[in-house]
Amino acid sequence: MESVILDDLDRRLVHALNIDPRAPFGRIADVLGVSDQTIARRYRRLRASGLVRVVGSVDTARLGYTTWVIRLRCTPDAAGPVSAALARRTDTFWVHLLSGGTEIACGTTVRTAEERGALLLQRLPRTGRVSSVTAHSQLHLYVGGRITWPGAVAALSAEEADRLRPEPPPPPGEGPVVLDDGDRALLDALALDGRTGHAELAAATGWSESTVRRRMDRLVAGGVLFYDVDVPPEALGYHAEARLWMSVRPAHLASVGRALAGHVEVTFAAATTGPTNLMAGVVCRDDQALYRYLTERIGALEGVERLETAPVIRTVKRGGPVLKP
Repeated sequence: MESVILDDLDRRLVHALNIDPRAPFGRIADVLGVSDQTIARRYRRLRASGLVRVVGSVDTARLGYTTWVIRLRCTPDAAGPVSAALARRTDTFWVHLLSGGTEIACGTTVRTAEERGALLLQRLPRTGRVSSVTAHSQLHLYVGGRITWPGAVAALSAEEADRLRPEPPPPPGEGPVVLDDGDRALLDALALDGRTGHAELAAATGWSESTVRRRMDRLVAGGVLFYDVDVPPEALGYHAEARLWMSVRPAHLASVGRALAGHVEVTFAAATTGPTNLMAGVVCRDDQALYRYLTERIGALEGVERLETAPVIRTVKRGGPVLKP
């Protein structure tokens, strides 16, 4: 990743993909004023380097799942194997090494009471080198659910952005969206590559291309399927990332959460159960920018009584599945 630097055209391409992740390369090229081959070659280079990929993601809340935030504290020699084991699971996301490599944070989803009961007893790696485990339910999401945060990309003009903006999806059908085996195969393929073509998706699902298009439209319209552009913050010049846990007076919780949702530094903010009641992820240019954010922006919010900051040392898994080298 360090050998590839995003130049102006790369940043414009990333911004274009954020507006319409599945836009044809020809349409992006027309707006950016370059050839189709140039855009296709740039995207393939960036994706092969691990810098940019489009991910098809699922809003699990739409399917009746509950999100939990897991924190593990362990010995430094255990952090790598435990975080890798968590990352390999299909039900985990955003696996981070924190605080000098002695803490791991991740998210997971559960649906049934049996899954909730087994969360701590069966699903987490078992080793004597893990000194503590906590799990807290996400009660309300203020901002997040997307890989690329609002402050990450701003390389196109308003007119260029408007030209790339896709048509809204058709209205959803009647009743809740229920997934079958074909849907799951479709979502698995899009999780690996959100730009997978309709012909490849038809082969993966056993459906016709027209059925694939129709089902994708319904999943998007129903809020189940959405697309993200996965770009490590370092590639965009952001080198200070941290997780924040805040204790906020209940009367101010909603207002503080809404305020965080308006901060360009915030990638994620949610109310949770547990000893703290508000969790957030922030990304800043450097440590000094993080210091200013904590003291000037968080410090100015009424109702915040206590703040715990844990720097992100390494991200083991992001929003999509871990890709094999």
